[in-house]
Amino acid sequence: MNVIAGISRWAIPLLLLLIPVLAYLRKVPVYESFVAGAEDGFKTGVKILPFLIGMLVSIRVFVDSGALVIVSRWLQPLFMSLGLDPNFADIIPLAIMRPLSGSGALGVATQLINQHGPDSFIGRLASTLQGSTDTTFFVLTVYFGSVGIKKYRYALKLGLLADVIGLIASVWIVHKTFY
Repeated sequence: MNVIAGISRWAIPLLLLLIPVLAYLRKVPVYESFVAGAEDGFKTGVKILPFLIGMLVSIRVFVDSGALVIVSRWLQPLFMSLGLDPNFADIIPLAIMRPLSGSGALGVATQLINQHGPDSFIGRLASTLQGSTDTTFFVLTVYFGSVGIKKYRYALKLGLLADVIGLIASVWIVHKTFY
């Protein structure tokens, strides 16, 4: 174990030293390349900032208005009629938040795990759902916005479909694996 801990401790500092040294030996203008890359990164950041701000404000309005709780309550009878655990409705806010915001979803997942316990059905489902789905709207905003793609209708539909499939697969996997 000490060898692995030592490798882990020194991996990033060695890479930070090794890459510039190799670039210098290959006669790459290290500092100039770094500055050019930083400039491109800054331009990309400025380019996607309006998209990112719009998405974050929309999420905040959605959560603070109580719409997240309302949607969760509307879907609760559907899940009950399907014969799912009554506590299953607690996962709905996470399933809704996950495509919108990674940090928001992590907060909801943490709250669910603290409330139900990490080894409960909801705790395991929250953890599995976090790993089985993606932040679809964030990905569309950042990646598509950075390259100037404005027509992402099909990507949105497929991303949300993948999130629904991730939710269904998470429920199935947790149910089959642990219960």
